[in-house]
Formats: sequence, structure tokens, C-alpha cells
Amino acid sequence: MFSVSLWRIQNKHGRQGMRIAIYARVSTEDQTSENQLRELRDWCKRQEHAIVKEYVEAETGTKGTAKRKAFAQLFSDAAKHRFDCVLFWALDRFSREGMMVTVQHLQRLDVCGVSWRSHTEPHLSTDNELVRDILLALLSSLAKLEARKIRKRTIAGLDRARAQGKTLGRPKVADDVETAVRASLGQGNGIIKTAKLCGCGVGTVQRIKAQAA
Repeated sequence: MFSVSLWRIQNKHGRQGMRIAIYARVSTEDQTSENQLRELRDWCKRQEHAIVKEYVEAETGTKGTAKRKAFAQLFSDAAKHRFDCVLFWALDRFSREGMMVTVQHLQRLDVCGVSWRSHTEPHLSTDNELVRDILLALLSSLAKLEARKIRKRTIAGLDRARAQGKTLGRPKVADDVETAVRASLGQGNGIIKTAKLCGCGVGTVQRIKAQAA
């Protein structure tokens, strides 16, 4: 893959082409990204844009940036202004972490001065500056609506569990275990040693210690 040092590329018609980063993702190693790549490359060729780099991976789109190496590298290079626009097949190929998180990823690109384009969803494109702010505002609104729906479903689920007599939250520690933890801490033992001596988790000891304080 070649790199391009110019900020913009002048094509044979005198138009300014963009430096494109292609992002292609499939969910498993058994699938191939070649179909995506072929059409994304063809689009760049027709538009006379230069492909700077291709970021390709076989990972589920529900994973965060830290667990998707190519995805993380894409943002690292965006921050270094190594390309002008990210081209991907569809928004769900870019990320499937939910609308709210996906919008945050897109806003990160915007902060880096990098536009983005969905090949199969041409209305999802910020390489046109006239629609960029409107589109990001719309997606942000959709993300807020999604967050509200999730919150309502969560509250409804908790209410339903309470109505069924289920106990919510962490299970209560047995009285004898709590007494042993307090005694061990009182003898000057540390949290880890106390957890081993009392046969409970470190978090349990930390919570009992905090409550005692």
C-alpha cells in the first residue's frame, strides 16, 4: 500500500482528490472482506481519490476500540492527520456498539479533522461540509433517544424483578464472614491477606473496611 505526502491530491481534471483510509471488517476469520474492499477501492478509483491505507480486521463490531487493533490504529493515524476521509462499507461494519458509542467514534474523527463516508449509505457522509454539522447533530439526537430507551427498559426490568420478590444488588455477606473480616482487619492484616484468611473476595473486604471507616 502506498502513502501520500501531499495534503490534497490534484487529479488529471484539476480537482482536489482526498487521501482515503479504507476500513473493512468482518465478524469472523471464516468470512472474507474482499467483497467490501473491491467495491471500496473501485469507488476511490472512480472518484480519483488516493487510498493511503487499508485497515482490515476480523472482529465483532460490538468490541470496543481497545480490542480491535485495526480500529484503534485507524484513530491513532487520524490524530496524526495521515488521511482526510475514512471510507467504510456500512455504519454497522464500522461499529456495532450501539448508536451512542458509534456517534462518539464519528465525533472523534470530526475532532481530528477527518471526514467519513458509508459506501452503501451515501446519506451518511461528512465529506460534504455543508451537511456535516447537520448529520452529526441528527446522529447525536438519535443516540440520546437510544440512551433514554435503554434507561426505560432497565428501570422497567428492575421494577419487574422487585414485583417478583427478587433481591437486587450484591448478595449480603454472611454475618460470621463479616465478623471475621472485621476482626482480621482489626489485627492489622491487609486486605488481600484478610480475603484469603476469611475465604471471601478482595472487593468484599474493601467494602466492609469502607463501611467500618
